[in-house]
Amino acid sequence: MRTKQSKLLAIDQHILLTAREKKPETVEQLIKLVQLRHPTPEQEIMKHILHLQNHGKLVLKEPTAPLPSTIEGYLLTTQATWFWAIIALALTTTTLVFTIPENAIPVVYARYLLGSIFVLWLPGYTFIKALFPTKELDNIERVALSIGMSLALVPITGLLLNYTPWGIRLTPVTISLLALTITFATAAIIREHQANLKEKQVINRIETKDGLNTPSHRA
Repeated sequence: MRTKQSKLLAIDQHILLTAREKKPETVEQLIKLVQLRHPTPEQEIMKHILHLQNHGKLVLKEPTAPLPSTIEGYLLTTQATWFWAIIALALTTTTLVFTIPENAIPVVYARYLLGSIFVLWLPGYTFIKALFPTKELDNIERVALSIGMSLALVPITGLLLNYTPWGIRLTPVTISLLALTITFATAAIIREHQANLKEKQVINRIETKDGLNTPSHRA
């Protein structure tokens, strides 16, 4: 009797440990991971999971609202907030460049600040986002690559403009960078939507009592 209770307790502890460390995305994945160490029937492990849930040690949550199947609907979700922020920042900077004169101190400093972001970060960020729309890169890698790519894209843009009738002047450079940013951002949001649509729909999210949890889908 004591041996059986010890075995049941060991399975419970292994379920919680697996949920914390392996971070399975579904209950089915959790069961399979537990079976690697405890070759127990699936229904039996499910009873343990429900037992832990009833005692508040494991919480099974339903997935969030389904992802919109159209890009128009996706643009209205919180996942597309970054896209609208990039577009707003690019348009605001362009407006300030054309409306605030050089001698308008101290307002001109806002133009300099946004202009630096507009030149040194936005083109590269949207380009990298289009190449890696989901979480293939961590935040540090994404920032570093964004700055590096901006430092490459801006001179190339200037070089191309040098062979056009407009030349390398403030207006054509600003409009060109705005067009690049919007184009790359649009490509990035489309690719992000397509990548998220390919994510498998999951039934549950696993959350342990101490707050360690596994999300029902990737952002």
